[in-house]
Amino acid sequence: MKVGLFFGSFNPIHIGHMIIAQTMLDSIHIDELWFVISPQNPFKKNNNLLHEFDRLDMVDAAIASNSKFRTSDIEFNLPKPSYTAHTLAVLSEKHPDKEFSLIIGGDNLASFHKWKNYQTILEHHELLVYPRPGAQKPQIEITDRIHFVEAPLLDISATFIRSNIKNGHSIKYLVPTEVEEFIVRKKFYR
Repeated sequence: MKVGLFFGSFNPIHIGHMIIAQTMLDSIHIDELWFVISPQNPFKKNNNLLHEFDRLDMVDAAIASNSKFRTSDIEFNLPKPSYTAHTLAVLSEKHPDKEFSLIIGGDNLASFHKWKNYQTILEHHELLVYPRPGAQKPQIEITDRIHFVEAPLLDISATFIRSNIKNGHSIKYLVPTEVEEFIVRKKFYR
């Protein structure tokens, strides 16, 4: 079974994530998609980051109606910061029956050469790349292990959503209804 791994802090998960995930699932490359919730991204500051279990619960709520979506908390028990190459190695060892592909945006592909052990990732896993507004040209050679998947250009950010909440503005239509209800009930990002 081919599984696409969509890594992120998902702080919170929003409709941009959901549209990209469904687009990747509809591509011919994967059978299932796993949202891998990252406790700490080595390239991002930890400001305003909800607890990892709260973010996992929000993703679970968002994807509950799609049987081909799963969540993964694999990085919760790995050393921090989490490095994708290590996570992929652990997942491959735990699930030898699955073939994992890494889903990334064009912006991440542009800086992929800075990722820890990026050559090893490319050696063992395919990259499924979705377009991102303003993405720079990649600094690595484009091989047959890198697939560009046509997807809508979306510029929705979790930062914008958190700002809306903090300023008392609506987040309706920016996040799945289940996530909006979860955020309101828990009083997150105020």
